[in-house]
Amino acid sequence: MAKTQKKPKKPTQLWKLYENGKAKNPTCPKCGKGVFLGVHKDRKVCGKCGYSEFNKKEKGVRT
Repeated sequence: MAKTQKKPKKPTQLWKLYENGKAKNPTCPKCGKGVFLGVHKDRKVCGKCGYSEFNKKEKGVRT
C-alpha cells in the first residue's frame, strides 16, 4: 500500500482575535492566557479542555 501524504496545516491567525491589544473573545479560566473560548449563539466553549459557559435565557415579557 502506498503511504498517503499529510496536508500541510494552516497556521492559526491569532492576530485576528485581538483588537487594540486586548482579546476580543474571552479566555478559558482553566487553561489560562492564550486559549480562547469559542463564542456560539447560546454558549462559550473551550476547544482544548471542553469548559463551557451557557448564556442565560431571558424570559419574554408579554405586553
